[in-house]
Amino acid sequence: MYRRQRNRRTGSWLSGINWGKLIFFGLLGITLTVVMIFLWFSRDLPDPAKVQRKSGFSSEILDRTGKIILYDVYTDQDRKFTPLSLVPDYLKKATISIEDKDFYKHQGFDPMSMLRIAKNLALNRRLIGGSTLTQQLVKMLLLSNERSISRKVREFMLALRIEKTFSKDEILQMYLNEAPYGGNAVGVAAASQIYFGKEPKDLNLTESVFLAGLPQSPSRYSPYSGTNKRAFLPRAKEVSRRMREDGLISKEMESQVNAELDVIQFRGLGSNKIKAPHFVMYIKQLLEEKYGPSILDTGGLKVTTSLNWDIQQKAEATVKEEVDKVSSSLNINNGASVILDTNSGEVMSMVGSKNFFDTLIDGEVNVTTRLRQPGSSIKPLVYATAFMKNFGPASVLADIVTEFPGKDDQTPYVPKNYDGKEHGLLHLRDALASSINVPAVKLLALLGVEEVLQQGYKMGLTSLEPTKETMARVGLSMALGGAEVRLLDLASAYSSFSNGGFRIEPVAILKIEDSNGRIIFENKQVKAERVVDEKVSFLINSILSDNNARLVTFGPNSYLNLGARAVAVKTGTTNDLRDNWTVGWSKDFIVGVWVGNNDNEKMKNVASGVSGAAPIWRRQTLDMLAIKPDRPFSPPDGVMQIEVDKISGYPAHDGYGSYPEWFINGSVPTGPDPIHTKVKLCKNDPTRLADMVSVSQGNYDEKEYVVIREDDPLTNKSLWQKAIDDWIVKQNNPLYTVPSETCDASSSMDIQITTPTDHSRSDGDEITVRFSVVADKPIVEAKIFLDGNLETTITDGVYIKKIRVSTGQHSMKITARNNEGKEESKTNDFAVNVDYISPTPSPTLSPTPTPTS
Repeated sequence: MYRRQRNRRTGSWLSGINWGKLIFFGLLGITLTVVMIFLWFSRDLPDPAKVQRKSGFSSEILDRTGKIILYDVYTDQDRKFTPLSLVPDYLKKATISIEDKDFYKHQGFDPMSMLRIAKNLALNRRLIGGSTLTQQLVKMLLLSNERSISRKVREFMLALRIEKTFSKDEILQMYLNEAPYGGNAVGVAAASQIYFGKEPKDLNLTESVFLAGLPQSPSRYSPYSGTNKRAFLPRAKEVSRRMREDGLISKEMESQVNAELDVIQFRGLGSNKIKAPHFVMYIKQLLEEKYGPSILDTGGLKVTTSLNWDIQQKAEATVKEEVDKVSSSLNINNGASVILDTNSGEVMSMVGSKNFFDTLIDGEVNVTTRLRQPGSSIKPLVYATAFMKNFGPASVLADIVTEFPGKDDQTPYVPKNYDGKEHGLLHLRDALASSINVPAVKLLALLGVEEVLQQGYKMGLTSLEPTKETMARVGLSMALGGAEVRLLDLASAYSSFSNGGFRIEPVAILKIEDSNGRIIFENKQVKAERVVDEKVSFLINSILSDNNARLVTFGPNSYLNLGARAVAVKTGTTNDLRDNWTVGWSKDFIVGVWVGNNDNEKMKNVASGVSGAAPIWRRQTLDMLAIKPDRPFSPPDGVMQIEVDKISGYPAHDGYGSYPEWFINGSVPTGPDPIHTKVKLCKNDPTRLADMVSVSQGNYDEKEYVVIREDDPLTNKSLWQKAIDDWIVKQNNPLYTVPSETCDASSSMDIQITTPTDHSRSDGDEITVRFSVVADKPIVEAKIFLDGNLETTITDGVYIKKIRVSTGQHSMKITARNNEGKEESKTNDFAVNVDYISPTPSPTLSPTPTPTS
């Protein structure tokens, strides 16, 4: 009953509504709302009849002064108008197929695209969705790239108005003349010329497919941008697939296009449109990594870089001239260089190849950022690590051909020197400065590969991170350049030697301003991390600026010799003659140079310090010294210079030849020199060693010898000493031939009393008796007698005892007995609390002569 009454009341209420009026006013309200929204967003809309291309918003890449334009993204453009009638049909179809396949059907917008935008906004809170060609034209010419609902509505309205104002062909023509195609290519005319050197009407299907794919992300897909020169391939193949799906080309044509895309050739950037091209491309890569791939395509940026244009021009000329000199004779066809400020990290110059535009040498490749084997130029890293572990410039290692463990027992690693010689015992100063190989490998073995890799990674050699993969790949050959590094990284890492031990990161961008002059980025100096001890940096600089230490390999007049200027330098050449390096620095800058061939073809007999990279390095270094004069490598606190033995590196002794050498405090070797020493020989047989008893008695002769002993840290086969012993035999030099046999003892034992000494004075009522016993047989017992009375018996071999004494003159006797019952004794006389008085000899009476008659 209740339900029926309620239903009747509800029905009565609904029947009273005027549905016609409700629907009418509802629709009227919605219409007025839409109109108001459109009127609101229509205010200040650009006039679609005044569609025009962008102007005055070029992005400039400048040198450090801000006056030299290295690259202008839009100014140097051939923006010749191209009528649609001169655009090949393939390019029109490819563009429509990949960008807006319903272009000729819709009225400026795609309803399905609007639904996708709403979905993305609701579910993902991102304002993204496909745009028609008309909407893209609006974004390019009339609106900003701001992502907001209001801009999307304005874009939609302008697209409708442009569709009412222009025909579809006119809209497509404007798009093809205004679309960005990468770098300084805007419009199909500029793109056709820059990529293929032809007019748009002459483009074939494959070239059209390539161009149609670029506008979505020109910086990413252009083969002239970034490091991936083939990034366009997936995009271009997507274009060909879309054309096949739309029925514009056949399956066979798609396959042919894809095959041609794999081998497509580009014209290359015009040399008159860019300065310092490798550096500019490096800047573009940094910008895209930081701000995204479209940062330069939007225009309006002013990027002030670290490049010194005057130095850059000289560096480019030097690389080209010096490489051309030896191109035929040494088969060196390419070169690269980089110059850094070692205190700020600023890149003063970057030459990535001899000629950016020379396709025969892959000139567009920037070798300064590519991994190459550094040869011996990596040795300063090994030695710096050693100097942190108590080695020093005076330490010695034997430069003798030595066998090291290889990948297996049948293939040992046997490094040899560049000159094929063995130099015997070498100070680490000479070994590093003259780039001798075997000592470097021995040092690496003593330190451990992982220790050196870790230090290199700490200094900025990112390719040397001691991961499991790196450790599995890198071995002892790393000391001679067996691990790849980048020239830019090596220059950055070695800057820590120049600046006293601080790591620097390469700085190429100083400031970025937007089109309104607002600074959106400015490089700020940050507190640097210390990665090398300042004292170690000084030792490395001292060695690598020492021309005398280079004499073994380079002689007195190599390109490395800059006279009295404080410049340190290291060369490197790979064993296979595919890479030749020279890296050198003052206290303010570093110059790194590489020469070789990008295709890894071998060079011919390139000589480090004489040909190849060294002449380039010398010229560029002198150019830098003209604007940044050298400053001395002054010794820091914590180092000292002392005279050391010319052979052993121990403190000078016995009047042997010596020279001054630097040490980190606390690292000077102590104790007797075990290398350059005087060996004790038998008096009656100089071919044998004196026995212990004779030595204790002082019954021997001495002779100068050099004793070379090295322990093998890698095997139990004593490979290092075996090589040394074999080398000594070949020298036929008595200086190294230390006798190994001992002569027969002249006595069975010798006793030496240390205290009290003979004829000495002691004060107090107690004395300490110290003595030693040297014997050819074990001593079983020693006794101490004072004035003929037994004081104590010693059987434990500890010959130190305290004995109470009275004032006066005394006699101390020590006896010792060996296990065969043989006994010897030694006596010292001394006084207590009074001066010792030698006994007065008793007078000898002469017999009275008998008188004769």
